[in-house]
Amino acid sequence: MADATLERSRMATVFGGSGFVGRHIVRALARKGWRVRVAVRRPDLAAFVQTSGAVGQILPVQANLRYPASIAAALEGAEMVVNATRVKAESGAQTYQAVHVDGAAALALAAKGAGVEAYVHVSGLGADPRSASPYIASKGRGETVTLEGFPAAVLLRPSVVFGPEDDFFNRFGALSRFLPVIPLFGGGSTRLQPVYAGDVARAAAAALDGSARAGTIYELGGPIVMTLREAAELVLSTVERRRLLVGLPLGLSRLIASASTLASNATLGLYPKVLTTGRDQVDLLAADNVVSAEAEAEGRTLRGLGIESQAADAIVPTYLVRFRRTGQYEAQRSA
Repeated sequence: MADATLERSRMATVFGGSGFVGRHIVRALARKGWRVRVAVRRPDLAAFVQTSGAVGQILPVQANLRYPASIAAALEGAEMVVNATRVKAESGAQTYQAVHVDGAAALALAAKGAGVEAYVHVSGLGADPRSASPYIASKGRGETVTLEGFPAAVLLRPSVVFGPEDDFFNRFGALSRFLPVIPLFGGGSTRLQPVYAGDVARAAAAALDGSARAGTIYELGGPIVMTLREAAELVLSTVERRRLLVGLPLGLSRLIASASTLASNATLGLYPKVLTTGRDQVDLLAADNVVSAEAEAEGRTLRGLGIESQAADAIVPTYLVRFRRTGQYEAQRSA
């Protein structure tokens, strides 16, 4: 009976479905009973996503946005498509232009030509094709070419995304283990609106189900707006460690980030990853990363999609306890 149900269910292809946000989207779609094709460059490294659904419901397949034939194969029979691909740091052929812009354009056009019914593109708050930051500009151009290729696409712009595998709260937790002083890039006063990865996934599923307005940009943020310093303080409180937080000017932050990237490249990746920060990650802190008043007024938010967002201070402690001195057993030390 289960096999027959899967045969009749809808097919969605999630490009970048093994990534941090992508895997949550795959799980959300599987829970809705969809068959999900996870299109990734290395399907042999994406087998873990299959545990998010029933046997045979989720299938990793090989696809590379730089190769049209692989895109076409991954789209075959799909009614819905999500583009959750991204490049955190450029490496070889995986450049911002190649993935965020050219790849997004190729995928949107291919999806339109394949008769795909609904399309969701995951971008980010602050995306701006006019930005001086190569990363931010590429995300903005990616939105433009996506709407040109698939005018009815729904664009999702999340703020900082958090969850068990995030590179945000986890980084502060890792730094607190061995640094007496934690630097706050951009001064630490940048305002953020952390959004749970599971809520971003629910937004993508809702958009594919027709709850979103076609050709519209949705801004996704959690219920709490906090500064970078407040985010670090939340982590320190959770892991029960006292550390000095020092705000660094934007210029110095960029210099340190560039130096750490050079160190990582020069040592072929042996330089500690937790100490490596990309220049583009710092550029994102040059301006507040919060949902705009316009999006709130027009209902282009999580709430507009019928989703009540979950707060960082309710979820972050569930996965940061491992950074306490004795992990989740710290509270038993004096018992």
